[in-house]
Amino acid sequence: MNSVFDLSFYNSIKLKQAVLLDVELKRTILDVAQALTDSYKNGNCSRFCGNGGSAGDAQHIAAELSGRFYLDRPPLDSEALHVNASYVTAVANDYSYDVIYERMVQAQGKPGDVLFGSYEILSAIGRSDEVRKMLYRIDSDIWLCKRFPVRREYRPD
Repeated sequence: MNSVFDLSFYNSIKLKQAVLLDVELKRTILDVAQALTDSYKNGNCSRFCGNGGSAGDAQHIAAELSGRFYLDRPPLDSEALHVNASYVTAVANDYSYDVIYERMVQAQGKPGDVLFGSYEILSAIGRSDEVRKMLYRIDSDIWLCKRFPVRREYRPD
């Protein structure tokens, strides 16, 4: 393995093999999927948040849910909270970057909705303070904000 290409594929295979063997992680993934399915069945929506590359991931996942993703089906109400650049810059300017997601959740949230954030955002170490603080400040009755465990060993170094 002398190339970045080979190493990338090797690490991808290794990750998938580890996930297949991890009963706890598979249960967590199924629990998350069930929570989202239940929310949609009850007429609710999903929202995603992230910073940097995680914002791109959030936008991609939301697009898959509101678009097609494997099956022809009615669109699901899903959106990434950062996609309105005018909103993000106005709130960051008028208030603080620390509250951009919080204010959007307050505006859109209703009981039973599901909010997802990236590992960096929802981790205990809280490398993304604005969303971590938002999750503690918002009314817990508004959104279903469950903290599912994330295992660090599956994260690339």
